[in-house]
Amino acid sequence: MKEDADEDIAKYDGRWEVEALKENRVPGDLGLVLKSRAKHHAIAALLNKPYVFEDRPLVVQYEVNFQDGIDCGGAYIKLLSDSPSLDLEQFHDRTPYTIMFGPDKCGEDYKLHFIFRHKSPINGDFEEKHAKRPDTDLRKVYSDKKTHLYTLVLNPDNSYEMFIDQSSVSKGSLLTDVVPPVNPPKEIDDPKDTKPEDWDERAKIPDPEAVKPDDWDEDAPAMVPDPTAMKPEGWLDDEPEFVPDPTAEKPEDWDEEMDGEWEPPQVSNPACQTAPGCGEWKTPVINNPKYKGKWKAPLIDNPNYQGVWSPRKIQNPDYFEDLEPYKMASFKAVGLELWSMTSDIYFDNFLITADKEVADRWAADSWGLKKLVASANEPGVFSQLALAAEERPWLWVVYALTVGLPVGLAVLFCWPKVSQNPPRTCNTAGDESLEQDREEEEEEEEEPSKSNDTASDDEMKDADEGLQGSGHKQAVRKRGVRKD
Repeated sequence: MKEDADEDIAKYDGRWEVEALKENRVPGDLGLVLKSRAKHHAIAALLNKPYVFEDRPLVVQYEVNFQDGIDCGGAYIKLLSDSPSLDLEQFHDRTPYTIMFGPDKCGEDYKLHFIFRHKSPINGDFEEKHAKRPDTDLRKVYSDKKTHLYTLVLNPDNSYEMFIDQSSVSKGSLLTDVVPPVNPPKEIDDPKDTKPEDWDERAKIPDPEAVKPDDWDEDAPAMVPDPTAMKPEGWLDDEPEFVPDPTAEKPEDWDEEMDGEWEPPQVSNPACQTAPGCGEWKTPVINNPKYKGKWKAPLIDNPNYQGVWSPRKIQNPDYFEDLEPYKMASFKAVGLELWSMTSDIYFDNFLITADKEVADRWAADSWGLKKLVASANEPGVFSQLALAAEERPWLWVVYALTVGLPVGLAVLFCWPKVSQNPPRTCNTAGDESLEQDREEEEEEEEEPSKSNDTASDDEMKDADEGLQGSGHKQAVRKRGVRKD
């Protein structure tokens, strides 16, 4: 607790620091870090000028990194309402705000808040309006220890949209997608109306003409001994199920005055191991076929049923219709008012603008660099598989089957069979070429009329010489020469 401080702010003794990320640092980049665990934290800063909701969008954007994960706590921001009484030195949980936005988590409840305070034009009271929860699973974002970008966009047409890492996670209308609704109902229940004493809401009643049958025995037990059961042969009635351990010895340091009389521990009776059972045999029980239980009259429709009573409706004295809830109370400061069971929550690059493109460019120059550094430092595929297997050793079996099975099948079906013929020492490629040439020669001899080309004697001689040589067969293609 802070000494000499007002009770409202004395509890805010959590520590803040400006420092770099623990991991995936961008050189020279620092952020605001919540350092204390299980303490209240509050910090705020004034804007250059108040933000007034006019005919332009509002874009709120900032970065959060749960460097140690998050157990229970929040990382949301508050846009503090413009007021002559606003004193950041006295900032606490009841300081009026216009918008609250950002992540929050406790246990298995993962939230992304968007709350705004709406002012009633009738009585001037403010009421919190909560946007619907995103359908996106937020677990990974809150637990991966990476820097994430949170963006809220409000438009003058009363639409809103929330983004995480520039991907939309929720959108809707301030008029239709918040709870409770901005505009109250025209009619409400009359608080002075009361239910008449004789109002009958019972749809069914016991039949007043029903009579309990004469043979209905309400005293019959639900369970009875099984008349067909018999004690198994060899059952040892006089043998206890457990006996003192004959091998046990009293400890030397046993003090009977302090510890009481020493008794050896009990062990299973060896005599019962070969017998069907030991101790007193009791007949097992079964459901009583004659059991009926307490008799109750059957139910019939209530002839006097009047339905479920509800109070009459009256005109809502606080009814109003606000078609422009976007025009909220102006704000002039940004604050973090948090309690967390986890320390080292990193904040950076708070931005308030009227242009989403400006926010995107700012994100590219700031959060984009952090994302790039984090991606560069991520382990490769094999390293990630090994890390996963450290937590789940059975994954090694999956890896072995995944890799080994295709390899084994490939070897089984693709390995060449052993040939019974002696190995050939010739050039295989040459043999294939020779065979092709011979087939072409045979086709030319069988169909001489298809071509006027004939081989000269010199070329035939060259071809024959090419097939001889130094012991290696060579493929020589015989070329037809046209004689002019």
